Amino acid sequence: MNVLIADSGSTKTDWVFRTSEQNIIRFSSAGLNPFYQNEAEISLVINQEVLPNILVDVDKIFFYGAGCADEVSGRPVRNALVSCFPFIKNVEVASDMLGAARGLCGKEPGLACILGTGANNAFYDGKSNIRSIGSLGFWLGDEGSGSYLGKTLVVHFLQNELPEDLHELFALNYPEVNRLAVLDKAYKKSFPNRYFASYSKFIFENITHPFLQKMVTAAFDIFVEKYVLKHQDVHNYPVHFTGSIAYHYKDILELSLTKKGLTIGRILKSPLEGLLLYHDE
Repeated sequence: MNVLIADSGSTKTDWVFRTSEQNIIRFSSAGLNPFYQNEAEISLVINQEVLPNILVDVDKIFFYGAGCADEVSGRPVRNALVSCFPFIKNVEVASDMLGAARGLCGKEPGLACILGTGANNAFYDGKSNIRSIGSLGFWLGDEGSGSYLGKTLVVHFLQNELPEDLHELFALNYPEVNRLAVLDKAYKKSFPNRYFASYSKFIFENITHPFLQKMVTAAFDIFVEKYVLKHQDVHNYPVHFTGSIAYHYKDILELSLTKKGLTIGRILKSPLEGLLLYHDE
């Protein structure tokens, strides 16, 4: 079987294509999220950024994506995949949360969490996600995510709450940032979550600054309180994470988990390697 697996967030989609000869091809495309994109826009990305990497027929596609919580919400992605791969018969579209759980936990129970551009969580029983403390998305939730951290940083900057040295450094790096420009990006442009998440790069590059360390720690502490500890039996299972934010701030995240007596599981940048094993047929 030639199997194509995707792990998609709002910013980026990671793909892995495994042929029947066990050849592995890895590549990335723009994020595919039906909450923000329609079927035509998703098809355009697939045609331009995915198909050039696929040189033989695909037998199965397993697509795990943000905004694909159920059959209805994931339909634009499924329709786009079917239209771009017209001879394929087996296409499974599921939530990025199920992909994270399968990739992190395999066939074992545990709590799977995502901290990337957005944030999410689910308790996985070894087969399915059976319980989630639902995230309310970028504007009302996503605590601990890249978009949340970036938004927090920009608000501190605009309201003159950064230490002087950090304020000057941010202004030097982003001279275009002012109140009106940010409001325009936040309320009038597409993908405000991507926009704010882009500032997580500045945070990472300057994470040794005490103010930023405190800010990131506070964000992770909120995530743990709001989403992890509400799973009543969580102390009996490992807590796994995937996503760029969890991966790059692993040391700070582990401290937030340790403070609450939680068992730290895998912390991976992407669940794709685990998904390859899960879908090894």
